[in-house]
Amino acid sequence: MSTETTPTGLKEIGDALNQVDDVFYTYVLAALLIAVGLYLTVRTRGVQIRHLGTMLTSLTLSRRGADGGISSFQAFAIGLAARVGIGNVAGVALAVVAGGPGALFWMWVVALIGMATSFVESTLAQIFKERGRDFTYRGGPAYYMKNGLGSRAWGRVFALLFIVAVGVTVVMVQTNTLAEVVGATVSSVRPWMVGVFLVMLTAPVVLGGLRSVARVTEWMAPVMAVVYVLVALLVLLTHLDQVPTVLSQVVRGAFGADQALYGTAGGVVAAVLNGLRRGLFSNEAGLGTVPNAAGTATTRHPVRQGLIQSFGVFIDTMLVCTATGLLILLATGTYHPGDKRVRGAVLTQQAVVEHLGGWTTWPMVVLIFVLVFSTVLGCYSYAQVNVNFLGGERRGEQVLGVVLTAASFGGCMLSLPVVWALSDIALGLLGIVNLVVIVRLTPWAVGALKDFEAQSAVGVEPVFVGHGNPYLPGDVVPGIWEADDAVRLTADPLARGTQD
Repeated sequence: MSTETTPTGLKEIGDALNQVDDVFYTYVLAALLIAVGLYLTVRTRGVQIRHLGTMLTSLTLSRRGADGGISSFQAFAIGLAARVGIGNVAGVALAVVAGGPGALFWMWVVALIGMATSFVESTLAQIFKERGRDFTYRGGPAYYMKNGLGSRAWGRVFALLFIVAVGVTVVMVQTNTLAEVVGATVSSVRPWMVGVFLVMLTAPVVLGGLRSVARVTEWMAPVMAVVYVLVALLVLLTHLDQVPTVLSQVVRGAFGADQALYGTAGGVVAAVLNGLRRGLFSNEAGLGTVPNAAGTATTRHPVRQGLIQSFGVFIDTMLVCTATGLLILLATGTYHPGDKRVRGAVLTQQAVVEHLGGWTTWPMVVLIFVLVFSTVLGCYSYAQVNVNFLGGERRGEQVLGVVLTAASFGGCMLSLPVVWALSDIALGLLGIVNLVVIVRLTPWAVGALKDFEAQSAVGVEPVFVGHGNPYLPGDVVPGIWEADDAVRLTADPLARGTQD
């Protein structure tokens, strides 16, 4: 859908939302995001750099030890499914159109800093998780507000805001982009048709509950990410001689050196703001979204899951977003900074077609569909955790499934600027609340990291005890991380071999 066909009233609403969005990110969220990320990088002594190898090791072992619950890998896959979505395809395209090549550089910066933020929030989700039904756990910001801060009220506020932000607005961004791509490919396909198709696919899975979502995303998210990166890698290999020039443009554009070449799109402010905004939307570090998946995992130590989810930020931005950015910047016949006539995922699709030929049009549509579908499933799993926090068990989950399915349809019908602005604002509010809370709870994550490193230093597989632990500021909730469980896992060779 193009803005030219948007009704006047809706366009005015979209313009007003975009103005609020710009001010919000310029003066509040961007500064807070960077400040908190740097603070947590210092407090964890650069955990995202020091433990990069441990992240890889943890990921390779993460399919084990679920004991009938959600495995570390499944929790990682759910997080990856929500991260690697339209933010990587449409968000990067929007960023480099509005901010020039330099926006990609600032996406790298926000990702590197955000890895520390993601580590802390995901570790906290594990530390303060609670037992759910059917051998599963529930955790996330609402739970660490309740069990860490001792504020159930703030947990409820966050949970309600989260359900609206992620269960509705983020879903609408995903499906809106899919409708736009399909409409640009086949003009006879109307947005409502795409919406009906999504409803038919989404409803059976989300109404099946969290385990159903986990089973689908466990294979879909990694395969989808690999296929997309392989497509980009093929393009880069066929344009290898141009890559150094493009990377040089990215660095120069980040500091305004190419402003004369790219006009207002190449300005420093535009590059920084668009890079930060789209980078944040894509990797989600600090927004309080991914911890909802991290807290569901069955693992031996909270830090393991924190490291795994931190690595998800690296995959999302350093690999997938970079691949998209270079794809677009190499497409000199398609990419025109500041030209918003072709935008979002349509620009990425056309860039691939320019590089590899017209036969890739429909494969790209299919790939974008998989990105959208997997992200919608990830959004459901996130929102379900917060429905459970508010006391809604199976009935509440079913209502959420209906609401999310309706949002899938509704997103196809609205204009792109309105949908993105709504999502940016809603996620930004989540981010502010979450960032303030994790700063207050940082001693818990830092203590857990010290405990993990102390055990690793003496050559044993770290097993976390949340009661009477000298590295922690206090004890965690009863029934979670008990010493008896740690003794069993340490003493039982079979248990040791099957834990993550």
